[in-house]
Amino acid sequence: MTLTLLGLGPGEVDDLSRRAWRTLKQAKTVIVRTSQHNCVPCLPQSEDITYQYCDDLYEGIPAFADVYNAIVERVMTAARQGDVVYAVPGDPLVGESTVLKLLESAKAENIKVEIVSGISFVEPILAALGVDAMNGLQILDGIIVGMMHHPPINPDYPALLGQVYSREVAGNVKLTLMNQYPDEFEVALIHAAGTDNPVVEHLLLYEIDRSEHIKHMTSLYVPALGKMSSFEQFQEIIAHLRAPEGCPWDKEQTHLSLRRYLLEETHEVLEALDAEDEVELYKEMGDLLLQIVLHTQIAIDDGEFKMSEVISHINRKLIHRHPHVWGDVEAKNAGEVLANWDALKQKEHAEQGIERKSVLDGIPKGLPALMQALRYQEKAAKVHFDWESIEPVIAKVREEIDEVLSATDDEHRAEEIGDLLFVIANWARWLKVDPEIALRESNAKFYRRFRYIEENLEAQGKSPADSTLAEMDALWDKAKAEGL
Repeated sequence: MTLTLLGLGPGEVDDLSRRAWRTLKQAKTVIVRTSQHNCVPCLPQSEDITYQYCDDLYEGIPAFADVYNAIVERVMTAARQGDVVYAVPGDPLVGESTVLKLLESAKAENIKVEIVSGISFVEPILAALGVDAMNGLQILDGIIVGMMHHPPINPDYPALLGQVYSREVAGNVKLTLMNQYPDEFEVALIHAAGTDNPVVEHLLLYEIDRSEHIKHMTSLYVPALGKMSSFEQFQEIIAHLRAPEGCPWDKEQTHLSLRRYLLEETHEVLEALDAEDEVELYKEMGDLLLQIVLHTQIAIDDGEFKMSEVISHINRKLIHRHPHVWGDVEAKNAGEVLANWDALKQKEHAEQGIERKSVLDGIPKGLPALMQALRYQEKAAKVHFDWESIEPVIAKVREEIDEVLSATDDEHRAEEIGDLLFVIANWARWLKVDPEIALRESNAKFYRRFRYIEENLEAQGKSPADSTLAEMDALWDKAKAEGL
């Protein structure tokens, strides 16, 4: 039994190689992926050759992945019974997901495979566009990209997406690409490349599914976005900074020396979030990402780990911790999601031999104190160490205030203030308020109102230092009335 994977070329029968023609003439069973190909009417015919087409699968199965699986099953069923040729547009090993699946299946079942190459859809498209494939061109299956949520494309290099054979596929591809490219980014649809009448249609990305020319031989060319926009380019810059010819400061840094910058950049991201400043946010997130990539490059230089390990670990962790998305577990609300997350986390720790002596272990010691108090209380509440209602919490706040007032020395007073802050964090938890965020917002509010006081006093030729409390209180009330 031999499974022959044969390329029909991009469009015209003249593109068929002599070997492909001989193989088809000698075949008894030929399964063609689609009849929508210019050379199909001209394929060799005889009473001994039986042609089958897979168009019915495209028409009858709504999910593209299921279509591919059905094609593979049809071809494998025939291959188990004897020799079969599976013919595809272009070349079998360029943009043909079904071929890859067939290679895996045939290997598993010890079925011999022969490959008859053909001119792929790539060469005539390159000729129509006048571009060079060696310029980092990425070739992808448009159907698969359309099923994704984020494109698997390095935006610093061009990409060619085949099998954009319908407006529906084009619409799905468009939505995926818009997760990375601007809506008005100029792209090109190439129709009937390799035929006598190829059409290159330049459109904005958001327009591609409106094209009236889309047919079975349509592909999409996405130029490089440029602007140094890829993660790979970012890694190259950081690696260059750490290289022998790079920056003396960057070369001197270690994991420990960078600790303060990681913390500072995190707080600057929080400040941008508090200000709801989206422009400042993306800039500060870049600075924070710099710390992550720089730490990783230090690890690479020291032989500790690589970025691929960092990304692989978090990818596998996210998929494992979300069985309600990538598995068969049901989670009806966020509470059930968190419960599943904690259960999986505990199981992972047990499998890794990580011993938690306390349910509070795992909360970072370096967290801001108010945030740490909240996280401790959340952890304790999960094992039912908590009040049954909010009233005892409020009573505890009053009790701690009394204890502060009755403290007789500074050391005792400081201890009681700490207890008061801790129980206030607990009160905030009961009210579903994050005390850290609430305090940050109050701090920002205080800054705005005090700055208002300073500006108004300055307009009068005065400063807070030479003003009365009554004057400043009046301005404070005015700032409050103005909504600051």
